[in-house]
Amino acid sequence: MDLRLRGLRRPRRIIAAVAAVVVLAGAGTWTAVASDDAPPVHRADQVMAVDGVRLDTSYFTSGDSGRRPAVLLGHGFGGTKDDVRAQAEDLAADGYAVLTWSARGFGRSTGKIGLNDPKGEVADVSQLIDWLAKQPQVQLDKAGDPRVGLAGASYGGAISLLAAGHDTRVDAIAPAITYWNLADALFPDGVFKKLWTGIFFNTGGGCARFEPALCAMYERVAESGTPDAAARALLEERSPSAVGDRIKVPTLLLQGQTDSLFTLAQSDAAAKAIRANGAPVDVDWIAGGHDGGDLEASRVQARVTSWFDRYLKDDTGADTGPAFRITRTGGVDTTDGAALLRGASDDTYPGLTGGDRSIALTGREQSFANPPGASPPAVSALPGLGGGGLSQLSSLGVGVSLDFPGQFAAFTSAPLTTDLRVTGSPTATLHVKSTSEDAVLFGKVYDVGPDGRQQVLPSQLVAPVRVEGAKAGKDVTLALPAIDHEIDKGHRLRLVLASTDLGYASPAAPATYTVSLKGDLEVPTAAAVSTAAAPLPSWVWWLPLAGAGIALALLVTGRRRTATPAPDPELAEVPLQITDLSKKYSGGDRYSVRDLSFRVEKGQVLGLLGPNGAGKTTTLRMLMGLIKPDGGEIRVFGHAIRPGAPVLSRVGAFVEGAGFLPHLSGRQNLELYWQATGRPAEDAHLDEALEIAGLGDALARAVRTYSQGMRQRLAIAQAMLGLPDLLILDEPTNGLDPPQIREMREVMIRYAAAGRTVIVSSHLLAEVEQTCTHLVVMDRGRLVQAGPVGVIVGSGDTLLVGTATPVEEPLAEKVAALPGVASAVRTDDGLLVRLDADGSAQHLVAELVRLDVPVQSVGPHRRLEDAFLTLIGGSA
Repeated sequence: MDLRLRGLRRPRRIIAAVAAVVVLAGAGTWTAVASDDAPPVHRADQVMAVDGVRLDTSYFTSGDSGRRPAVLLGHGFGGTKDDVRAQAEDLAADGYAVLTWSARGFGRSTGKIGLNDPKGEVADVSQLIDWLAKQPQVQLDKAGDPRVGLAGASYGGAISLLAAGHDTRVDAIAPAITYWNLADALFPDGVFKKLWTGIFFNTGGGCARFEPALCAMYERVAESGTPDAAARALLEERSPSAVGDRIKVPTLLLQGQTDSLFTLAQSDAAAKAIRANGAPVDVDWIAGGHDGGDLEASRVQARVTSWFDRYLKDDTGADTGPAFRITRTGGVDTTDGAALLRGASDDTYPGLTGGDRSIALTGREQSFANPPGASPPAVSALPGLGGGGLSQLSSLGVGVSLDFPGQFAAFTSAPLTTDLRVTGSPTATLHVKSTSEDAVLFGKVYDVGPDGRQQVLPSQLVAPVRVEGAKAGKDVTLALPAIDHEIDKGHRLRLVLASTDLGYASPAAPATYTVSLKGDLEVPTAAAVSTAAAPLPSWVWWLPLAGAGIALALLVTGRRRTATPAPDPELAEVPLQITDLSKKYSGGDRYSVRDLSFRVEKGQVLGLLGPNGAGKTTTLRMLMGLIKPDGGEIRVFGHAIRPGAPVLSRVGAFVEGAGFLPHLSGRQNLELYWQATGRPAEDAHLDEALEIAGLGDALARAVRTYSQGMRQRLAIAQAMLGLPDLLILDEPTNGLDPPQIREMREVMIRYAAAGRTVIVSSHLLAEVEQTCTHLVVMDRGRLVQAGPVGVIVGSGDTLLVGTATPVEEPLAEKVAALPGVASAVRTDDGLLVRLDADGSAQHLVAELVRLDVPVQSVGPHRRLEDAFLTLIGGSA
C-alpha cells in the first residue's frame, strides 16, 4: 500500500498451480525503447489468463538472444504495472528479462483484490514464473525453474516475500517499505489503525472490489473499532510471516524511516526470521516512506540492481553494500532549507535494541482523560501526506504534533550533558490503571529544545498499546517507535502517553487513565554504526515553514491559549473590526500594512481590493492569526485575534489554495480535514458544503484526477465546512470557467444572505462589482476608500442618460460637442456621457433639454475598474 509510491501489495497464499498460462493477446505489442549507451529495450504487452482472471503484463528484454536471469517487478497498492516501467527498462538494459504485471483488481487486470491471498495473487506469481521458464531469453537452473528475482515497494514488496516463501524457484528478493505481518501493521498491539486501513480499502476502489471475507472483516472492525481474533487470522495468513521459516533466499530489506504504516519493526522482524533460515540479509533504512520524505529512488534502484547482479548473475565482484545502512541528515541545503542526506553503516545489523543507555525521567503519577468519542484526537502523522509531510518537517527539527491538555501524561528528563543518537526502539515500563476494563495508550518520545517549548516528534511516530485488565492496575513494558534521531546536548527527552491519536481508533466511552513510571527510559544507541552526518545548524530550530503553519492552523486552535484582551461586548455581533492595524516585515524598508481601519457587518459581501503589494494578503494572514501585527488590533465578534484564539473556529478561510491528499476522494479529504479539527461530525454540515461545491459524482473520485477548477471548488467547500460566520476567500475564482464563476458568485451572495459575512479578495473587478455589497480599497498598505459598492462606483465623472427612444448618431454628435462634455456614446438605453473638468450634471441636463433629447433619467455610471484606477492613481 504505498499510496505515494503506489507500492503495497496485498498478501495472498500461493497454492501449487498447475494450470497453463494462456496468452490472450497473442504475441502482444512490441515496443523498442532506445538509449544512447545501451542496446534497445523491447517491450511486449500481453493479457494472460490465470486461474479465471486476466493479468495485464509487460515483458522487457534487450541485447542478443542469449539467456539471462529474470526479474519480476511488482507495483504499489492502487497502482499498475506502468508504475514500474522505468525500473523495468533499466533492468532490461542491464541484462535482465523483466516481467511486470498489474495485480488482481488493478489496471486492466480482473479479479477481486485479495491483499496478496496465497490462493490468488501469490499463486499468480507462480504461474508467471512458469511463463518465464518457457521464454527463450530466460536462464534456467533446470527445466521449469528459471533464475528469477522479485522486487517491489509496499504491496509489491510483500508479494516478493510471499512468493519466496511459497515458491522454491525464487532465487533472490529485494522488498521495499513493506510489511512482515499485516495484522501487526494494521492492528498494532490490538489497536485499530483506522485511517491507514480506510485509505487501503478506499484506494482499492471500495469494499466491493475486495474478496468478500476481507470486505466483511473491514466493515466489522471499522464499526467496532476493535480488531478481533478472526480479523487477525485473516490478515496473518496473507502475511510473509506465515511462511517466514520457508524464506531462504538472499534478501535485501529496504524500509522507510518516515512510515507510520509499515514501521522499522516490520523489517526488523523479517530480518531476524530470514537470517535464522541461513540466508544472506542486508537491511537499509531509507529516508522516506509512506508518510513522505526522500525515497532515494536512484540510490535504492542501484542497490537493488547490484543485489541481483550478485545473487542472480553470480557476479562475486558486485558491490551489494554494507550489511546495515541508514540514511541520516548531514546538514541543510542553505538554498532551500532541505535536509541533506548522508549514509551511515555497520558490517552487522544491530536490530532495534542494543547499546542501551538509561535516561532517568521525572514525573509523579498522573491521571488524564479519554474523552467521549475519543474526540478531539491528538495528532502525530497525517497518513499519506506525501513528500514534504510532517515526518519531513521533523527531520528538520520542526515540531508540528499536537497533544490536548488533560488527555496525556508526560515524563521529562534532565537536560542531556552530551549529544545522544537514538537508533532503534526505546522502551519504558509503566503502571497503568483505568476506570474502564481496557485502556488504549499512545506512547511517543519528544526531543525537547532548551527553551522547553520547542518539541519535535521524530518521524511523527507513535506506539499504540491496548492494556487489558487495566481496571485492577497493570505493569506494561512499552516498546516505543523505532527511530534514528540525534538529540543535541542541552535538550531533554519527554515521554508522553496520550489517550487518543488521529490515525487510530480509541474507545468511544469516556474513561480516566492513571499512569506512573516503573523505571528509566531505555534508549538504544547502536554505537557501532559509523556516521558521516553533521549536526544541524542551530537556525533550523527556528526555520519558518509557513506551509506547515497554514496546514495546521485550525488544529492549533485547540492548543494552549496565550493571554488575550477581554472580549468587547459592544462588538459581540460585529463580524470584523480592524483598528489602526500595522505590519512591517523584518528587514523591510516599508510597512506592508499601515494604520488600517475598517468594519464589516453581518450580511455583507466585502471585496478587498488593491494592486500587487497593497497589503491585502498580509491583512488576511493577520486576520486568520497566522502572523502577528506590529500595532493595532483585529476583533472578530468582539474577540481579539491571536494565534489559536478560540473565536477562529467561527472563521473559514481559503487562502492561496488548499493541500489535499491526492489518493483520497473529494469527500474523504473533507471528512479527514474536519476530523482533524476535533469538532463533532454533525457540526461540519458536510452535505451543505458539498452541494455548494457542485462536484457531483467527482466527489467519489481521487483528487489526483481533478482539474484545477474542481480542486478550487473543493477547497472552497472545505472553507465552508461548519458554515462559519465569517468566510474569507482569496482569489476564489482562479481556475474556474465562466459558468463556474457565475455559480461561485451566486454561492457567495446566498451565503451572506443567510446572515453570515464573506470577505473576498479578487483581481476580477467585474466579478467583485457584481458580487460584493461593500468594498475596501487599499494601496501601499493604507486604506484608500471603504463603503458600499454603489457609492464608490457612482462617485465618478461618467453619467448614464436614459432616454424614451433611441438616440440617433447626429444627435449624439451634438451632445459630444457641448461645452464641458468630453465624449458621448450611444447605448441601448440612451447615452453614456463623460464630463471633462469644466462639466457638471446640472449644465448637461439643461443642454439636453435645449436639444430636445427625450431624457427620462440621469445618473452616475462608471465601471468598478474605472473607480479602482481613479482611487489608486493607476498604480495597478
